[in-house]
Amino acid sequence: MLIHAVLGFSVLETLVLAALLLAWADRVAGARLLAAFLIGISLWMVGNELPNWLGPETEPVAMRLLATAPFTSALFFHFCTVFCRVDLGRWGVAAAYALGGGATVVSVILVPGHLIEHRDIGFIAVADPVGTIASMAWVILGMGGVAVLLLALLRARRSGDGQKFRQIAAVTASCLWGLLCLAGYGIAVLDWPIYPFPLLGLPLYSLILVYGILRYGVFVANAWARRALVWALLLALGAVVLALTPLLPFESRWLGGLAVAASVLALNGPVRRVAERLVYPGGEVSVADLGAWRSALLSAETPQALAQQAATLLSTRIGTQVEVQVGTSPTSTSPTASTAPSTPPGSTPQLVCSPAEQGWQTTLQGWDAAPPGPRHVAELFGTVVAEAAARVEQAQQFAARERERQLQARLAELGALAATVAHDIRNPLNIISMAVAAAPGETRREVADQVARIANLTHDLLDFAKPWKLAPRELDLAAHVRNAAQRLPQVSLGAGLAQPLVLQADPRRVDQVLTNLLENARIAMESEADGVESAPATHSPVHIDAETTDNAVLLHICDAGPGVPDEIRSRLFEPFASRSPGGTGLGLAIVARIMAAHGGSVALTERPPWSTCFTLRFPLTTTQRLP
Repeated sequence: MLIHAVLGFSVLETLVLAALLLAWADRVAGARLLAAFLIGISLWMVGNELPNWLGPETEPVAMRLLATAPFTSALFFHFCTVFCRVDLGRWGVAAAYALGGGATVVSVILVPGHLIEHRDIGFIAVADPVGTIASMAWVILGMGGVAVLLLALLRARRSGDGQKFRQIAAVTASCLWGLLCLAGYGIAVLDWPIYPFPLLGLPLYSLILVYGILRYGVFVANAWARRALVWALLLALGAVVLALTPLLPFESRWLGGLAVAASVLALNGPVRRVAERLVYPGGEVSVADLGAWRSALLSAETPQALAQQAATLLSTRIGTQVEVQVGTSPTSTSPTASTAPSTPPGSTPQLVCSPAEQGWQTTLQGWDAAPPGPRHVAELFGTVVAEAAARVEQAQQFAARERERQLQARLAELGALAATVAHDIRNPLNIISMAVAAAPGETRREVADQVARIANLTHDLLDFAKPWKLAPRELDLAAHVRNAAQRLPQVSLGAGLAQPLVLQADPRRVDQVLTNLLENARIAMESEADGVESAPATHSPVHIDAETTDNAVLLHICDAGPGVPDEIRSRLFEPFASRSPGGTGLGLAIVARIMAAHGGSVALTERPPWSTCFTLRFPLTTTQRLP
């Protein structure tokens, strides 16, 4: 009978879809729960059809398979909460499983119903009182799952998350379709004088449920859907042509088959284009589309913002999730999509926009399953993204030049001010020093300390503000560190300084950086009343170490002092930000400027057990890099 063939196909199809979900479980939230639910649906359908396949003597087995329906509904309810990100807590999910599992256990023990014979579909199960109670359990859980879907649907609509809205809408639509199909069993049980035709649509239930979710998350699912639609349309077309062959003026099975084959081959191209437009809407790009894309991407000011906006636009246009990367070197040097390396099936397709010798280029990766329409859209969209990336790069370069211009202007003003202050303050300082010559020794020492502090501030101001150029030459950084460490007691050197660290740098400026950082460490240790005691037991209060990467030398200067206050961490390398009460606040700013002039950087890093650690990054030239 037709219904039995349809239900048998539906069982096989549901199991295949469950296996597909398990294969792509990392792509969909709750995919394993959904696969378990589909397996439960398969068991339920087998329970209904087993007496028709093997005879009524299988009734005990069939009834126990049907008794698993409440637990299957509990799986559906749990899937809905995970898929819609609704947190019911451990006890909420446990209550659902307790209801479904308890009803299933009772039904398996007491048997939920018996078989009757129907004129259209053969043997069919009718619920006893136990089965009626168990049915109430799975109805409650099913309605709870649908309620979760509807609430999440409203939430997604309000938040504007179009992709999530469409996914939840697809799951909800599949539930409504499933209820419509189950109405066929209601027609049979109530013995209405009509054929239970809704059961014929049951194979579409699992298909709508799974494809509705994967449609927006797994690109390969769309390719399979397109192929399936093409074959379905071609088969339907062949059936129509075959039905019309009796109208031909001759009668021949060979000529009829030839007519069917010729019709299918002739219409193969149009059918494929129709299927492509149905599965991938919007495959053609107009001038207005290009203009709208350019306008939408104008607001992006950084590569990250551009990638996010581009991914949203392209994903919305072709109807599936696409990842866009801007500023990332592609894994293939080929500028064409056809030769780009493919990603594993089920992974998100990528559009990579990266700088090249002649501007920016885009590369498609993971688009092997895409038909010509969406691929063409992505390629044209990629040209717009490349234009936007070039604009963002130019804007960032202009902003960097403007910041440098403003910095140089401020430094020039500061240099002029510092020169004036140094000139005008030198004579008053000499007068003050001479005026206290006859004062008590303690007073002379205090005045001398304060005069030295003012002199140091003046010197730092002049050094920070005046224009200067580097005089780089080849030097051994490890040797410079060892010489600088001799000026400060209780300094330990790491194993990374045991061998030469040769690089191109200005020796005088490198020594200045080391002096400033070691002086900061000394002051920090002195400000800590019990600094030595608070240091790690097996280490000196100050520790210096180095490491070499493929393109840089990293020098770590650490101390066990009181650490850097949180309020100045964000501006630690700006002028006049000091972590010590007597500091000028220019030492670290000078260090940052010297490292930037070398093409490197300085950063405050975390290297337990030390409380404070500054990491200097010296870049290596091509000839200096390790093989």
